[in-house]
Amino acid sequence: MIDRIAAETRRAFLRNCIGGIGTAALSHLMGAEPANPLAPRKPHFDAKAKHVIFLFQEGGPSQIDLYDPKPALKKWHGSPLPESMTKHLNFVFVKPDAKVLGSDRTFRPHGQSGTEFSDYIPNIASCADDICLVRSTFSEAFNHHPGQSLLFTGSTQFGRPTAGAWVSYGLGTESADLPAFVVLSSGRGTSGGSMNWASGFLPSTYQGVVFRNSGEPILYLPNPPGINRESQRARLDAIRKLNDEHREETGDAAIASRIHSYELAFRMQMAAPGLLDFSKESKATLESYGVGKEPMNPYAVNCLLARRMVEQGVRFVMLAHASWDDHQELNKKLKKNCDITDQPIGALIKDLKQRGLLDSTLIVWAGEFGRTPMGQLERVDEDPGRDHHPNCFSVWLAGGGIKGGQVIGKSDELCLNTAEDRVHIHDLQATILNCLGMDHTRLTHRHAGRDFRLTDVGGNVVRKMLA
Repeated sequence: MIDRIAAETRRAFLRNCIGGIGTAALSHLMGAEPANPLAPRKPHFDAKAKHVIFLFQEGGPSQIDLYDPKPALKKWHGSPLPESMTKHLNFVFVKPDAKVLGSDRTFRPHGQSGTEFSDYIPNIASCADDICLVRSTFSEAFNHHPGQSLLFTGSTQFGRPTAGAWVSYGLGTESADLPAFVVLSSGRGTSGGSMNWASGFLPSTYQGVVFRNSGEPILYLPNPPGINRESQRARLDAIRKLNDEHREETGDAAIASRIHSYELAFRMQMAAPGLLDFSKESKATLESYGVGKEPMNPYAVNCLLARRMVEQGVRFVMLAHASWDDHQELNKKLKKNCDITDQPIGALIKDLKQRGLLDSTLIVWAGEFGRTPMGQLERVDEDPGRDHHPNCFSVWLAGGGIKGGQVIGKSDELCLNTAEDRVHIHDLQATILNCLGMDHTRLTHRHAGRDFRLTDVGGNVVRKMLA
């Protein structure tokens, strides 16, 4: 019995010593107050962009009908392509001998740059001189979930941090009362769901927080009946005291993140509802976005919210609109989505520019892939659509650090493959991080025995895109 007591005493002594050493070291590193995991951090180098607004068009918009005119398709319309042209391509639904579908869209040049845009997107086209259009993007993923995972995490393997989480991890946020990474959605919801804004193996502090554009901005954020702000503050103070004591005993740095999350949620209760108060926005501003006008109202509200969040220092805002997965009735469905998104996006670019925010805000427009030049028919009596096509599609960027008024890359005459200045998804990610002042090879996190990064093991900054 005496030996057992002595052993327990020794273990307690060693545990206390180790805890004390750990706590002292932690206090030295973190100071008296718990570290804020979202505190603003300096980038690797000076850069123009401080914020990102990522306009995610889920489902894969047709580049052939929006951004990349292909008159040669008219010559092939209704005819299959030779096997030699399609044998190396992967398709989901159409057969390699499917008939070519020419575009019904009219393209014309816009701005001093003369960049050609489709008649379906006149408001985006009016910003041609601010836009860097990339017509040579490619990916290896030809299904939605892997494609979205690659676009946002740099890998088709699920469970890794998304771009917004990486940016928040690398730079923190300039907003004290709102999350670093906010998600706004419209349409029927993305097929990838929360996978597109998850923090993966990074701390959950960095994951995207979903805001709603009507009613309560965040579900369950308000206090329940009978709980006022004073009693909630007292409860949080008590919880914080217990967490501080546990942190001192264990030296567990994750407790600081927990404390910060409680405090941020408390501050958000005051800040978040005000975002939806548009009473101080001018009538001209609301009309320019299309607020209150259908069918664009939900997306218009999201675009205006994105601008207001950037003004308040939010680091990364994702606008996800679904779905552009037009396997049938291409012209009808594509027009519907363009009617929803074109005016608000054009207004967002112009509003940011007018307010002096475009230089510090990087806007990215992208889907997970594009669409095939061949048409797809489920029945002979219905309008055709287009299948998934990762080999060649278009994205565009504007604002912080980007040289507008130019086109990067080319696709071949039928938009089957990239033909010049190929831009892989990892190259796009590396360029986005570069605009924010981060070297994509240095923004890493050790997990499972190795260092991971957004660009996986590839990626090169596309210097032609940069101002």
